[in-house]
Amino acid sequence: MEFSELIKTAKVENVLLSGPGVPAVKGTLCITSHHLLLSSQPGGDGEQGTVELWLLIRNVDAVEKRFASSSGTITLKCKDLRVLQLEIPGMEECLNIASSIEALSSVESVMMMYPFFYRPHSMKLEQGWHLYLPHHYYQQVVAETSAWRLSSVNRDFATCPTYPSAIIVPAVVDDEALRKIAHFRQGGRFPVLSYYHKKNQTVMLRSGQPLMGPNKKRCQEDELLLKAALCGRARGFVIDTRSAQAAKQARMTGGGSEPKAAYLGWKRLHRPLERGRPLQESFMKLVEACNDPSLGMDRWLSKLESSKWLSHVKAALSTACLAAQCMEREEACILVHGAEGTDTTLLVTALAQVILDPDCRTLVGFQHLLEREWIQAGHPFHLRCAHSAYSHARLKQEAPVFLLFLDCVGQLGRQFPFSLEFSERLLLALFENSYASAYGTFLCNSEKERSLCKVKETTHSLWSWLNQPNQQKEYLNPLYSYNALVIWPSVEPQSLQLWQGLFLQWIRSSQYLDEAWAEIQRLVEGSETPTRTNGAAHSQLLLPH
Repeated sequence: MEFSELIKTAKVENVLLSGPGVPAVKGTLCITSHHLLLSSQPGGDGEQGTVELWLLIRNVDAVEKRFASSSGTITLKCKDLRVLQLEIPGMEECLNIASSIEALSSVESVMMMYPFFYRPHSMKLEQGWHLYLPHHYYQQVVAETSAWRLSSVNRDFATCPTYPSAIIVPAVVDDEALRKIAHFRQGGRFPVLSYYHKKNQTVMLRSGQPLMGPNKKRCQEDELLLKAALCGRARGFVIDTRSAQAAKQARMTGGGSEPKAAYLGWKRLHRPLERGRPLQESFMKLVEACNDPSLGMDRWLSKLESSKWLSHVKAALSTACLAAQCMEREEACILVHGAEGTDTTLLVTALAQVILDPDCRTLVGFQHLLEREWIQAGHPFHLRCAHSAYSHARLKQEAPVFLLFLDCVGQLGRQFPFSLEFSERLLLALFENSYASAYGTFLCNSEKERSLCKVKETTHSLWSWLNQPNQQKEYLNPLYSYNALVIWPSVEPQSLQLWQGLFLQWIRSSQYLDEAWAEIQRLVEGSETPTRTNGAAHSQLLLPH
């Protein structure tokens, strides 16, 4: 397929661009294979036009058309939640532009996407891809304890197609046993180490559900692995992100959960977290409420509550706190899984580490965490982020699980404003790049797929860009002070806030807040080390007027 076949009209003059909170501008609209550009019309004396819009077409979530006499208006609803309007003279041109954008934004082939064509002069292809490999973290764990070993049983992705090539498992469990356990766990996702808590030598594991089925099938090797994971401790906890009823129903279709009689020492806790369609619909309802200017305060608050988004935030943080509490206070090992183990499982394991580990709250450590617990761990970004909140397409497997994680991290940042080294800007950049990006980091659904598509050989890494000195400075929190303590968030309704920086960023100006943060950064950089205190659950940040 050639991109030129999808572009019916490549250039239109006198197009009016408008959007919430931005002045309308008229100019020349151009469509390329991956971008939509609008240059304002130049003045006299041969002046060049100013580029007013440079939009990655993959960022377009929905295209809506409206016609009036001989012209038309195209509304572009973007995955980053922007809404743009293009008033185009000529009905035929309007139809052609809309058709071209729809076709280009819905190209299915991963290898036709922009990251495979993006070649900035300031970066080399090999930069960034080897910065945060899980292998490095696993080697640190193996150096800490002889009870765990690094296994290459999945080096060809044959044992588990959604795991990376290297994983860490109990030292007493050999690779042949792992292959047997893979047949007993959904998707081949046998229990592997997610996090080693140095303070009390407890571990957090993650996996897919056991395939017990209605006949209550057992796997001796699986039982021995979880016994070995306890390392002689009296008990461990299985945190199942499904309700007890859902787990019971799953058993009737071949799934299930770990029975107490077979897994001695392990206690099962059910903490249901929504994923899939309910979470996607919650996201869509919230964005719809935020974009409706006609709503009064009471009606808007009612719509916010009915979207249930903050309820999902509360449930995710509560479950992550439970996991952290089991490790920190109960000194117990935990296993987290739902059904597949690629969505809410990763949400809980990653959030728990941000709560427990100060290293995961640094800029570099957070990137390590994302690479290990989301990207390499097999979260299906290509499926989950195929559409954002506006798409009219029939929902397939879209779900904003990663966005929910970012929102939860943002809640931690607001409650503990001195404890995260990175700012909200990093979370916003991660959200935008997970849905549409010039970089290959969030492409595909697994490390196996990225290997087959040669993502690391032919695209640039987002980490390479984020870690350039001029970029890195943009994402640092000027108030950061290293906090070695566990940060226990409040999940009371008054403590959880709508993420205005995301959901309202295109609707109302952030000029004054941006200016306040710039002033804070200037003051911090221009003074000696200021006196700082660690954030508490209800701490407030007073910004200068």
